Amino acid sequence: MPSLPSPVDLAIPAFVLLVLAEMLVARMRDRRRYCPRDTLTSLGLGLGSTVAGVLSGGMVFALAIWVHQFRLFDIGWAWYWFVVAFVLDDLAYYVFHRSAHRVRWFWASHVIHHSSQHYNLSTALRQTWTGFFSLGFLFRLPLFLIGFPPAMVFFVAGLNLVYQFWIHTEAIGRMPRWFEAVMNTPSHHRVHHATNPRYLDRNYAGVFIVWDKMFGTFEAERDDERPRYGIVRNLGSFNILWAAFHEWIGIARDVRAAPWRHKFDYLWREPGWSHDGSRKTSDMIREQWRTTNGEDAAWKKPTSSSSEADRAAARLPVA
Repeated sequence: MPSLPSPVDLAIPAFVLLVLAEMLVARMRDRRRYCPRDTLTSLGLGLGSTVAGVLSGGMVFALAIWVHQFRLFDIGWAWYWFVVAFVLDDLAYYVFHRSAHRVRWFWASHVIHHSSQHYNLSTALRQTWTGFFSLGFLFRLPLFLIGFPPAMVFFVAGLNLVYQFWIHTEAIGRMPRWFEAVMNTPSHHRVHHATNPRYLDRNYAGVFIVWDKMFGTFEAERDDERPRYGIVRNLGSFNILWAAFHEWIGIARDVRAAPWRHKFDYLWREPGWSHDGSRKTSDMIREQWRTTNGEDAAWKKPTSSSSEADRAAARLPVA
């Protein structure tokens, strides 16, 4: 099996230079885009994620090799197989990413990435420490069973992550129309990171936004509704350990306090679900917002009163 380089490792110098460049642009345009403590938290989480990846990477690769021996086809190393693997891996990423917002077990690991109330290139580096523990790697196993060599899959997965770095910015408005129609862009991904009821749990794409359009999870960014970033119940702290583990702690507390018949529900139901209805899921927040603003609120241009309702809905207590 050929030894392929790590695209992410090769891109790290570019990541650092682009973050510094964006910080300079922010100083000239809008200093609020960067908060020093928030940026340090993101960098610390990124470093911790790198260490966690090194510690668990060997086990994930060994599992991939083991699964690959049961492959259905022998797929070679021709260039076009890299293209096919890239597209299928991006589809697998869409399925994983959607699950990471709809299943609390996966959300506990993924929420780290959404915990910043700022949206800039340093936010892209705010990554999980517990990806191996949450079993997110399972979503790529079908690619190994089909017959794609593990080294090829991990290589294109690295390219996918490198692509996603540049879309974490407010410095870029919209790309050309044809590009926005097919590819994930800063505009599309700003929607994904927003807590506005209209934008909650939308645009899960990694590289190709067409997956969201195919599966009904696409929402376009609107000029009359600026995204508000973070999570519905923000951390209120720059503590790195709290950012990395707060949702796991929340799950443990809920499971311990819940009646026996609901304990596993706090693992597999959507974030914000509660057995007594004391919290609200993203679907419930969106439905309440639509009811407040009319049944077709998703397609109506919001008025000043509806904007106030959006802000009120976003303050609802959700886990």
